[in-house]
Amino acid sequence: MRYLMCFFLMISMQQGNGQAVKKDASFTIGNKPVWLLTYFRQRYPTRVEIDKTGKIIEVSLPNPMNDERLHIALSTDGRHWTPLNNNQPIWDQKMRDQFIQRGPDGLWRLVATGGDGDTAARKQFGPTCIYATSPDLIHWKTESFPHLMNDVRNEAGQMARNIWAPEYFYDKDTQTYTLLWSSSFEDAGWKKSRLWYCQTTDWKTFTPAKELFAPNYSVIDGTLIKQDDTYYLFHKEEMFGAEYGERRAIRLATSKKLEGPYTVYEGPLNKGQLVPTITEGPSVMPDPIKKGWLLLYDYPMADCYGISSSLDLFHWTIETDISLPEDARHGSVSQITKAEAEALLKLYPNTIVRPKKLHK
Repeated sequence: MRYLMCFFLMISMQQGNGQAVKKDASFTIGNKPVWLLTYFRQRYPTRVEIDKTGKIIEVSLPNPMNDERLHIALSTDGRHWTPLNNNQPIWDQKMRDQFIQRGPDGLWRLVATGGDGDTAARKQFGPTCIYATSPDLIHWKTESFPHLMNDVRNEAGQMARNIWAPEYFYDKDTQTYTLLWSSSFEDAGWKKSRLWYCQTTDWKTFTPAKELFAPNYSVIDGTLIKQDDTYYLFHKEEMFGAEYGERRAIRLATSKKLEGPYTVYEGPLNKGQLVPTITEGPSVMPDPIKKGWLLLYDYPMADCYGISSSLDLFHWTIETDISLPEDARHGSVSQITKAEAEALLKLYPNTIVRPKKLHK
């Protein structure tokens, strides 16, 4: 059923006529800029639904798997990604939703969903995320597990239950990192969720968390870019069930200030959204081969990935000739140097030749 869902998604995207990539190992750097995709792998075991009475139902999905570790893939066109290391992890640290960018000091910084398993500290300070660094994308060091919601309580005096999909935005003018993530005080992270933020200059001390984005729908998976004088906040609306219909998909909000307030853009699909349902984990990058932008996102319940292109960050067209690593979830994208790409290819070669799953 999962792959049948993928088939219908591909048909609905007006299938292109690109050719399947036959080998995982077929990546050539050449003289083009190289882009890095980082991700974890998963095939969800269930899909959550809500019936007319408000009862939560979990619908089983076939052939589940889960590998919550750091995986990498390379591309020169942003549409066709070659996984390295036979699509196996390059680091054993458990994590989800990895976000990686190079800092102004040249150091690669990673934030991700996860924790250190310290239940006593969690009870006292609340949930954590993961903060790690690397000088070369190969040697990784876990620096800390920040309790970013430590200072926040709801009206009942309760701590947040989760920190999901943390990311950060670096402001060159103030030399400040703004971290953003989703948190909820409910018994499931997708319920009544909001986007929060804090700031740091040293990754050791963090300002108290504040609400960044609280629309009239539950929201997770925020990612932020700045173009000219506008901040673009891509995110996932997390509303579904008999009362709302299926609304789990990517949306956009904009602001002239990083801290907001943000105005929700009413996209053309499903009364406000940018891409089809069910999608999550948005990541935005400049289009490497023509003017404009690419929006990457995954179909978590159908085991597919999607890419859309845009000239203005508002109007998006689904790309039909794409290929991505099997079971990839919630990727982030970064441009890397030719030397970095060569080092990754040398250390993490693909020794198994197998068909690559085509997403078209």
